[in-house]
Order: sequence, then structure tokens, then C-alpha cells
Amino acid sequence: MKIKLIATAVAGVFGFQAAASFAQSTVQLYGTIDLEYGYLDQGIGTNGPRPSVDMMQVPLSNIGFKGEEKLGGGLSAWFQCESTADIRGVNQDGFCGRNSAIGLKGPVGNIFMGRWDTPFKRTMLPTSFVGANVVGLWGSTFLLTAGSTSTLDGSSRALFQRRQSNTINYDSPVWNGFQVMAAVSSTNGATSATVAATAAKPRLWSLGAQYTSGPLYISGAYEKHSQFGAIGGANDDTGWHLGAAYTFMGKMKLAAFYTQQNLETSATTESKINAWQLGMDWNIAGPHSLLASYTATGDVKGNSLIALAGSGATRPAALNLVNGVLVSGDTGAELWTLRYRYQFSKRTQTFAGYARLNNDARAAYTLGGLSGASNGNKQDGWGVGLRHNF
Repeated sequence: MKIKLIATAVAGVFGFQAAASFAQSTVQLYGTIDLEYGYLDQGIGTNGPRPSVDMMQVPLSNIGFKGEEKLGGGLSAWFQCESTADIRGVNQDGFCGRNSAIGLKGPVGNIFMGRWDTPFKRTMLPTSFVGANVVGLWGSTFLLTAGSTSTLDGSSRALFQRRQSNTINYDSPVWNGFQVMAAVSSTNGATSATVAATAAKPRLWSLGAQYTSGPLYISGAYEKHSQFGAIGGANDDTGWHLGAAYTFMGKMKLAAFYTQQNLETSATTESKINAWQLGMDWNIAGPHSLLASYTATGDVKGNSLIALAGSGATRPAALNLVNGVLVSGDTGAELWTLRYRYQFSKRTQTFAGYARLNNDARAAYTLGGLSGASNGNKQDGWGVGLRHNF
């Protein structure tokens, strides 16, 4: 829904000159209401068997408004303020807590500042979402990137699908289907450090590129979390990904995604995680579609005895001390999802499906929304959902 700020409507309040300045500006209200209801088997917890539960989640719900003013010469000023829209009344995140920024865009690109999805995340989504949501019952990011959420400076160091605060962002123009995106965060987090000799300055760097040509999409990205660990330590973490998607005859979209993340737990120890996903989105006929995905994370490699948390998942330590002996391996997991989608219209859809998570003997990942699993746990769930965009 677009609301035009007509000059005559504001002239009585701001005067004619102010009204004229707003006459070329528009403000748009938009959002998504997304509700899932599922029944999940929690499997075995750290204290024994856990009860099966039914639960509601709102993985993609948001509401926002955005505006743009043409400044001439192809230049525009724009803003966006997006917030969580949890119709359950559970998650009451603050105003403008999602993608929110102010910027200028024109022939040489788009530069903007605020809280925004990093280039790593934005180039990841078109090749990793197929068959699964970002979060929720069918969400797969807990295996791929240790979760997905809004993040503050220096927080959730193991998380690589981020909506990062305090960022300066640049999106290049699209050249024959090719585009580059970059982001860097400020060092707001360093203002709480008081010892100059040992103070860390956590900063995020993210660079992504994507290419679109008809049914083909290819992307890649690199991201560095500099000094996200303890003050005075090295604690730099890096990640990269490659992905591709192809749509056959406008009916079946196949996608593949691979990522590697390196977590530096000290100056001499590190953990390395590889993860991947294969997905399918098949429009069988008319409003009927079938979505499926397989997601896996391999064993954590390296020489670290430290487990690091993201948001929605904790990466196991590469090494564990068991009966006085250091052991490695059996820290991977795999996720299978299958969903049926019925498209009522371009804006409204419903879906139903199944998800199954299998942990290796020393991994304790959990399906989206659950927590507290024991090593080697198996979990599965059935769910239905309804989504409306406006």
C-alpha cells in the first residue's frame, strides 16, 4: 500500500514551502505475517527423555515503512524502518530492529548506513533457502551458519548469517547481471573497553558478489569478524560461501550451497566447519508446489577444545577430553525437509511438511525453536503454516 504525501494535505500544518518539498516523496507500508504451528519430538535431552511439544513460531513476520525522494540527476534519498511483527505477542523487539537504514542511491550505486543484512547473508539466501525457511521448523541456518538473527557489535561470533547493526554499506550498479556488495561495521563496541593497551575493537567486514542471467543465479561472499573474542586475544573469525541456482522451464528450481567458517579460539587454536545444502522448489501444477532440501554440516576440524555459540546453534569443539583422552570426529549433523505449498494468490500461501534432524554421536544441534538436546540426539517435527505479504 502506497501513501502519497500530497502537498495540499500537509500545507495546513507545515506551510506551503514544506508541502512543496514533500510533494515528490512517497512512503510505502509493507510487511509479512507468517505463522507456523508444529508438533515436534524433542528426543533425548541432557537429563533424559524430553516430552513432545506443539509450538507456534513466526519466522518471517515483519512490518515496516520506507520512503524515497527524487533529488534530480538520477540521485535519490531513501530510508527504511522495519520491525518484528509477532502476532503471538511473544517477541517484542524494538522499533526499527530489522533492516533499517538511510541512504543515497544513483548511477554509481547505493550507499546507506544502519542495521542491515550483510552481503554474506544477502548473497546466500537465493541459493540456500530452497526447501527450507531461514529459521523456524524448516529452518536450516543453524547447521549452515550457526543461526540467523539481528546482531550487535562483536556479538555471536560464530554466526555468519547476520543482520548487523552500525554498518556502512555499498551496493554497486548491476553490470550485465553482475553486482558487488560491501559492508563494514563501526567500532561502537570498543567504547566500553577501558584499558587502551589491551582493548579490542570488534569490527565486521563483509563482501559479496552475485550474477543473474535468466534462469541462472551464482553468488559468493567472504566475511571477517575481527577481534570478536576476548579483549587482548587474536580471535578473528572468517567465512566464505559459494552457491548457484537454476530454474528449469520456469517450473523447477534447483539450488546448491557450500560454506566454510574458521573460528580462531586463541592465537594458536582454531575450529573449521564445512556445511552444504541441496534444495528443490518444484511447481507441480498451478498453485501446487513441492519443496525439499538436504542440509549437512561436517565434523568440526582443528585443535580447539572450545565450543562457540552463534544464535540458534553452538558449534561443538573440535576436540573433547573423554576419560582423559583427546578425541575428535562425530560432530556433524544432517537435516531433511519436505513441504507442500499451496499458493492462494501472489501474496498468500499455506504449507505443510516434515523435518528430520540426525546428530552425530558428539553433536547436539536442535531443530529451529528447540533447545537442550543431548549429544547424538534425533529430532523430527510436523507442521503447517500460513503466510501473507502486504
